[in-house]
Amino acid sequence: MQENSNYIDLMNQGIRQLVSDALKVSLKKPSLALFILKTIRWQKQAEKRRAKWEQQGVHVPPFMIISVTNRCNLKCKGCYALAQQRENKPEMDSAKLQEIIGEAHELGVSIILLAGGEPLIRPDLFEITARFPDIIFPVFTNGLLLNPATIAEFRKQKNVLPIISMEGMRTETNERRGEGVYDHLVRIIERIKKTSIFFGISFTMTRQTFDILTNENFIKSLVKLGSKLFFFIDYIPVQDGTEEMELTLEQTRSVYSLMENFRSKFPALFVAFPGDEEQYGGCLSSGRGFVHVSPDGSLEPCPFAPYSDASLRDLSLKDALRSKFLETIRENRDKLDESNGGCALWVHREWVKSLIPD
Repeated sequence: MQENSNYIDLMNQGIRQLVSDALKVSLKKPSLALFILKTIRWQKQAEKRRAKWEQQGVHVPPFMIISVTNRCNLKCKGCYALAQQRENKPEMDSAKLQEIIGEAHELGVSIILLAGGEPLIRPDLFEITARFPDIIFPVFTNGLLLNPATIAEFRKQKNVLPIISMEGMRTETNERRGEGVYDHLVRIIERIKKTSIFFGISFTMTRQTFDILTNENFIKSLVKLGSKLFFFIDYIPVQDGTEEMELTLEQTRSVYSLMENFRSKFPALFVAFPGDEEQYGGCLSSGRGFVHVSPDGSLEPCPFAPYSDASLRDLSLKDALRSKFLETIRENRDKLDESNGGCALWVHREWVKSLIPD
C-alpha cells in the first residue's frame, strides 16, 4: 500500500510539473498562458476526485488512451493498429464515446490521449471534446487532415492539442508514411505556427531513426517551428518482420538522459514512453497509470496489449476499472520488467493472454 501511495504521489507531482512547465513555455502568448493557469486549477480538482475514489477502493488512473477509430488514410510500415487482430466490431458511436469521457471526467481522469487509426477521420470529434473543457486531449494525428477547418477547431478548443506524427527528416518520414508526407507536414506546421495553438510532435523511435530523432539540431529546428511538446515512443514490433526496428538496449538506456538534456536546453516539454515508467516502479498500464479503450469500447491494459475482459458497452468505466484481468496485471507488475526497454506486456503477451477467462 505504501508503494501504491508513493507512485501515485509521484504521478500527481509529474502532472503538476508538466502543466507548470507548459505555463513557462507559453508566457509569450497571454491567452494561452491564461488557459494553462485555469488548467492548473482543474488538474488539482481532478487529483482530488481520484483521491476520493481511491479511498472507496476504485483506483482511477490519471491518463487514458482512447483509440477512437481503426480507420486511417495511411498504411504506415509497422503500424500496430493494422497489425493487431481484434474482433471486427463496430466502433463506438458519438453517444457512447461522450458517455465514456463523461465518466472519466467524473472519476478524475486528467488527460485523455486520442489516437486511432487517424482520429481526425471522425467528424464528431470536436463536438465531443467541446463538452469537456477541463480535460486535456492530445490528438495523435498523421497531420494530413489538418486543414483550415480542423485548425480553426484547435484554435477554438485550447485543451485539444494536435500532436503530429513524424519519423525524422524527409527520407525517414516518407519511407514509413508515404511519398510527399514530409513536405506536407512542414507546410502544416508552418501554418499552425502562425496561430496561438499549443501543438506537439510525436516520434516513433526505431533502431534506424534513433540518432536522427535525438539529434539536438533536429529538435532545435522543430522548436523554432513552434512545437512546444515532444513525445518519444519506442517502436514495439507488433508486426512480424519488423523486429529489426526495435531499439537496441544501449539506445533504450540512453533515452532518460537525452530527455533530461532536452528539457534543460529547449523551451518545450519532452515525454518518453515507456522510458519514463522506470521512475514510477515499472509498467503503468492496466489502470496503474493509464488504461486503453479500443475503438469498439473494450477496456484494455495498453494499446500494445489488445486483450480485455470488460467492455464499456456493457459496464460503467468505474466497474470496468475493477476488472480482475487488469487487477492481476497490476498486482504482478514485478513480472513486467522493462529494464531492457520496449513494452513488457508485449514481451509477456502469452502470460497476459492466459489471464483472460475462457
